[in-house]
Amino acid sequence: MFPKYSIALLCFFFFSKTISAQELFVYTEPASNMAMKSIGIRVANNFMRVSPTDQYQYRLVPEIMVGVSKKLMLHAETFFSNQLNIFRFNGAALYGKYRFYSEDEVHSHFRMAAYGRIAVNNSIVASPAVDLNGQNSGYEAGVVATKLINKTAISASAGFVQAMNNTGTKKFVFETPLKNQHAAGYSLSIGQLVLPKEYTSYEQTNMNLMLEVLGQTNLSSGKSYIDLAPSVQFILLSKMRLDLGYRFPVVKDLYRMSNDGFLVRLEYNIFNAYK
Repeated sequence: MFPKYSIALLCFFFFSKTISAQELFVYTEPASNMAMKSIGIRVANNFMRVSPTDQYQYRLVPEIMVGVSKKLMLHAETFFSNQLNIFRFNGAALYGKYRFYSEDEVHSHFRMAAYGRIAVNNSIVASPAVDLNGQNSGYEAGVVATKLINKTAISASAGFVQAMNNTGTKKFVFETPLKNQHAAGYSLSIGQLVLPKEYTSYEQTNMNLMLEVLGQTNLSSGKSYIDLAPSVQFILLSKMRLDLGYRFPVVKDLYRMSNDGFLVRLEYNIFNAYK
């Protein structure tokens, strides 16, 4: 098994030398914030392959984002899915990020931020992996650091994740011992702006290529999953965004109902939306 994981990781480092995106990642948030006094609207469509049946489950995630200040941004999102073959509301989450360090230069910058999320969900809990983006109730907190050099961005994050019982009778069935609900989450992302080669207008379409490593380790069992997530991103008219990504595992010791799937996300930003 180890050689297979080694090949996947070598592929990541190879691509990290040959491709690199603007500081807008598909599966993770960078340390930078959206523009102050702006409002963003997102609609994410997740198509996840369920392990037992090999069929795809659909999850819809509408989201609104607010740039409160140059250091603080807030997200509110809701979750819908067809988990029980009935499309229905599953829950909601609040996310906040505070940038506490910034070092700006002419063609580069380095930034660090603290983030937190709290989620409430009514889905059936079917795996020990914690997913606060539509599966579990709970909370998380962590830090993220991002370096931008010319057209290349590199970002890394680490945080603590705590699962709680979902609403209703849907308890976290992996709660014995209770510390099985504790996990560490981590990520490493790299992206590069590939188009346009030169800027002549704000109306030009930007194309970014990215590769992200997404992982989680249960702090009791020590079991982990690590995913690779290549993606392409288009920025239209400097205010609209289209993300297309595919996520698949290279380490899957920590069981999940769904290990891989596609993401299609649309975003629209309104700048200077309020005084």
